Amino acid sequence: MAIIIWSAGMIAIVDYGMGNIFSIYNGLKRVCDRVMLINTANIADLRGADGIVIPGVGAFDDGIRHLKPFSDSLLAVVESGVPLLGICIGMQLLFEVSEEGEEQGLGLIPGRVVRLPSFVRVPHMGWNNLHLHRYSELLEGVTESDYFYFVHSYYCMPRNNADIVASVDYGVQLPAVVNRANIYGVQFHPEKSSRKGLQILANFVERICKC
Repeated sequence: MAIIIWSAGMIAIVDYGMGNIFSIYNGLKRVCDRVMLINTANIADLRGADGIVIPGVGAFDDGIRHLKPFSDSLLAVVESGVPLLGICIGMQLLFEVSEEGEEQGLGLIPGRVVRLPSFVRVPHMGWNNLHLHRYSELLEGVTESDYFYFVHSYYCMPRNNADIVASVDYGVQLPAVVNRANIYGVQFHPEKSSRKGLQILANFVERICKC
């Protein structure tokens, strides 16, 4: 499937100091012609976003603390129905709590974040295929033979299994893609997952175009 460059509304990447910002920026620019980095100097622009991406690498508590200056605007926009995509730690921050720290998460998806089991190598790092549980427009064109790049030590446990779109087998079945209404999360890094990763970013942009 060809990657299409969409003329969507503005996609805001929350630049909250948690790594990989320019990797995801460059990935999104390959599939969308309007991408903006939102930092503490231009938080007001977040309210004009048609789609939001929370990327990140690092620890849960650090992520939430760095995200706090953005939280009021972020939650207001998401509650209005604007699609949100959390990537790696950005996905984990969507949940309520984490075993990694003491801060409260955004609580956009009910559930918690737990450490990988002791019988597997931590962190989980490398390429793995997905097990698809249900349809989501985010995974349009993705099959169980496609591989994506993971690097993480904790994983999400939604309270409602219906929020799980796809999982990955790493000793146990770990949620790899979640979706609840306009909120999406991927544990892997689409911006580092070659063409199929770009496909997922393009699917997210297409979802914005349909809003």
